[in-house]
Amino acid sequence: MSYFENIRTFVRVYELGSMSAAGRDLRVSPAVTSSRISQLEDHLGVRLFQRTTRNLSVTEQGQAFYRGACEILESIEAAEAQVTAITDSPRGSLYVAAPLGVGRRLIAPQVPAFLAEYPDVSVRLRLTDRKVDLTTEGLDLAYFLGQPEDSNLKIKKIADVQRVLCASPAYIAQRGHPHSGHEIVRDKHECLNLRFPGATEFQWPLITASGPKRFRVAGRYECDDGDVLVDWALAGHGIALKPVFEVAQHLKTGELAVVGEETPPEPIQMACLFTHRRHQDPKSRLFMDFVSERIAGVIKDTRLPDQLPR
Repeated sequence: MSYFENIRTFVRVYELGSMSAAGRDLRVSPAVTSSRISQLEDHLGVRLFQRTTRNLSVTEQGQAFYRGACEILESIEAAEAQVTAITDSPRGSLYVAAPLGVGRRLIAPQVPAFLAEYPDVSVRLRLTDRKVDLTTEGLDLAYFLGQPEDSNLKIKKIADVQRVLCASPAYIAQRGHPHSGHEIVRDKHECLNLRFPGATEFQWPLITASGPKRFRVAGRYECDDGDVLVDWALAGHGIALKPVFEVAQHLKTGELAVVGEETPPEPIQMACLFTHRRHQDPKSRLFMDFVSERIAGVIKDTRLPDQLPR
């Protein structure tokens, strides 16, 4: 087993706080993970972790070694990146995260074309509507909607995404057509909310005659999967706030109709997060540029038409 792999394993165990979690991230068994750490400890002549059957804690020596280990890995990655740039043949795995709707409709359709152009690269796409952490989850890139909280990451803005309030004709027939956020709140309309730890979408940011305003909406339906909200809206259970690209087809067919048109939602930023590195892995940059250019075009082509069922 190479010394480099042992160091890489140590860093992932340190960051994830678990042998099993690091093993899953590196796609090796817990036994292999433990063996790599033991080999590294034997080589260094110190204990990097205190291990029991239930707990794992880093030692003082482990804390000191982590800083140097990160520098070693960064130097190796930089050297590999320079070689890859010279040979123009990127290779290896890319770990990419995206929200469910974004991933399914925008990112995933671009992956086959990218892999056809770069056959030595593998893409591991992870879709979730929860917030992700690039460092602890071993990600290279993370697409997102909104504003990131972590200032230690770099951002590539892709586009401003138009959003819409929409409901089914059946819901409108039963509850009436609210023309503004004020009416939605006043008449206590059923609002379908994206909710997970830290989410704030139950406060809808709408554009009023006097400027942007956040409307505190309520509803009995909540989910951490944005596509479920679309399904509930189609079934007539309430009003959803969604990016236009996620519901454009339903709006065109009349399965959903625009509501709250006097106070439309504020656009939301779509961007890609990546970590600060002196030399970014070329395949990360290639994928980010390749996908971003294409999905920016898709977003532009799926803006809300002037004439839609209301």
